[in-house]
Amino acid sequence: MLLTHATEKALSRGLLDVFIRAGLIAALVIFCFEIFRPFFDLVIWSVILATTIYPLQVAVGKRLGNRHGRTAALIVVVALGIVLVPTYLLGDAVVDSVENAVTVVKSGDFRVPPPAEAVAAWPLVGKRLYELWMHAATDLTGLLQKFSPQIRGLSLALLTRLAGLGMGMVIFVAALIIAGIIMAHGEEGHASALRISRRIFGPDRGPRISELCTTTIRAVALGVVGIAFIQMLLIGAGFIVMGIPAAGLLTLAVLLIGIMQLPATIVTLPVIGFVLATQGATVASIVFAIYVFIAGLADNVLKPLLLGRGVDVPMPVVLIGALGGMISGGVIGLFIGPVALAVGYRLFWLWVEDPPSVGGTDVAENRQ
Repeated sequence: MLLTHATEKALSRGLLDVFIRAGLIAALVIFCFEIFRPFFDLVIWSVILATTIYPLQVAVGKRLGNRHGRTAALIVVVALGIVLVPTYLLGDAVVDSVENAVTVVKSGDFRVPPPAEAVAAWPLVGKRLYELWMHAATDLTGLLQKFSPQIRGLSLALLTRLAGLGMGMVIFVAALIIAGIIMAHGEEGHASALRISRRIFGPDRGPRISELCTTTIRAVALGVVGIAFIQMLLIGAGFIVMGIPAAGLLTLAVLLIGIMQLPATIVTLPVIGFVLATQGATVASIVFAIYVFIAGLADNVLKPLLLGRGVDVPMPVVLIGALGGMISGGVIGLFIGPVALAVGYRLFWLWVEDPPSVGGTDVAENRQ
């Protein structure tokens, strides 16, 4: 009886020690995370960039005598030039578009053509749309005053998004520099990642999961974000050369639509129609229409080349990652969200399809 009481007392004391240690560890983890949280997006983006660009680091490094530091610095400088020059042109185009719109509105010369009678016959929205359109054609100033609170709120939201885009670009530059530092120590980083994965998932599954995460990051970063950026450059160049009104905003819309895995023709077809309607079927307008239409379909050629090299990730997963990332993390989340959710998706299905072993035999085999 005394032995049982002593045993229970020892077990209670041991359990209490376990709870105390677990509580202290949890408190330390939470405290460390609170300190690290302001830099979380920056570090995640740096790791994504480093993982994506590292094959280029290896290829260029062989030509430079395996000088990893110089190779990483060269890649970062070239990447900054490739990214910052189009970004500057895009920002300048956005500012010009906003200034031109404000100038036109203040001048009072802007006129809205009256709607056709057929608009009123459109189902559901036809009558309401016809009334608003006619009001804008006859009294645009009064219509703007009527909806001034909504316009003010929309303008503030747009300015907030543009400010977030600028901050996202600053963070991107910082992440690219940190990614260069990570690539300069790529071999040590790869070895550390393998040790961590082995410690978490076991010596057999650790390397396989590490490789899965690497291929998924590269596939989504190149096949989604990379293609959207390339398509933005192609279409944006055509918009700017042709002098399309609001070319900067439309180019930015192409980038966002591309990341969300929607077709760029949502933007390009209305612009082509606008150019043909306003300038007629001239040589310049026809060449512009053909070029922009082909550029809007370029993702159909690039996706099999880039996304097909990695793992298969359903497009709804990428779309949810882009939308959810943008809602939760702004512009930065728009880029990080698809990659992070794709990695989580692949790890989940790896866990589902690869049950743990029990006594050297898989659980699935035991059930059979």
